[in-house]
Amino acid sequence: MPAEWAPHEATWLSWPNNKDTWTEEMDAVEAAFAQAVECLSQGEIVKILVDSDQEQERARAILNQRPMRWGNIKFIVHPTVDVWIRDYGPNFLIYQKASGGKKELGYNKWVFNAWGNKYADLATDTAVFDDLASRVPGRRFEPKIVLEGGSIEVNGEGVCLTTEQCLLNPNRNPKLNRGQIERKLKEHLGVQKILWLAEGVEGDDTDGHIDDIARFTDARTILAVYEENKADKNHAILHENWERLESMTDAKDRPFRLFKLPMPEPVIYGSNRVPASYANFLITNKHVLVPVFGQKRDAEALKIITPLFPNREVVGINCKVMVRGFGTLHCASQQQPAI
Repeated sequence: MPAEWAPHEATWLSWPNNKDTWTEEMDAVEAAFAQAVECLSQGEIVKILVDSDQEQERARAILNQRPMRWGNIKFIVHPTVDVWIRDYGPNFLIYQKASGGKKELGYNKWVFNAWGNKYADLATDTAVFDDLASRVPGRRFEPKIVLEGGSIEVNGEGVCLTTEQCLLNPNRNPKLNRGQIERKLKEHLGVQKILWLAEGVEGDDTDGHIDDIARFTDARTILAVYEENKADKNHAILHENWERLESMTDAKDRPFRLFKLPMPEPVIYGSNRVPASYANFLITNKHVLVPVFGQKRDAEALKIITPLFPNREVVGINCKVMVRGFGTLHCASQQQPAI
């Protein structure tokens, strides 16, 4: 599995339409998607799943309000329940049939059980890419374990970062132990080393997806969220993760460069805290798209992220409404590497 900053052929999205996820202000979610598509289309193909021809026309009308490169936008009509394609969609790979052979595109189709069988109505999204198998380029691999794309983060040089809270959770693969899960990851991601953080942020219904807490920005640099306020429930969780990161090394046993990224101030929807995180950014060919939440801390987060991507434009996208669905930009996208 290439690192996210490796060249993309395309990025896959599912257009938002689930009124149960966003009971109000769907237009704000669509506006965030439109801004993301605008940036994506400047440097790569954007493959957008839409439920119907009518939804395609609605998406086109919304996208037309921004300066799109329409030659890079491809619609695929197929129903989906929700937008979180990172978790139910293909996990793309580059592989070689033999040493020195031609590099080819492939993908893992993991089993999706709606984040530990929490949402029966969303579990049907596991079949989306069974139906679309002929539209997904590359050879299909089936690891036959439950795993979501947001639970893994690779540096492209042999390391996978994940969390115990998610991958060791009995609601995923209760018959597999840590060693067996590590072997599956090494076999199907082409990595040599698995690094385990502890838990994810407060309000995260995915049981601690890594893409809300720690991200590689290059092969030896990790950007990790941190909460300085000791009264905040995230402080102890993220402090433990930070201490683990300080002792971790890459596949050649070299320490990582570590940078702290602030947590947003708590985002509350109804009576629930939702998992707002600046770490849920998406790296594209030309941009880094960062979720922001209309807070003073937004500027601080962008200031930290920007110098870590000197060859890309860092763009903040307002995700204050989108995060009510318990995810933002990285959760709602999946990159397809270029060969």
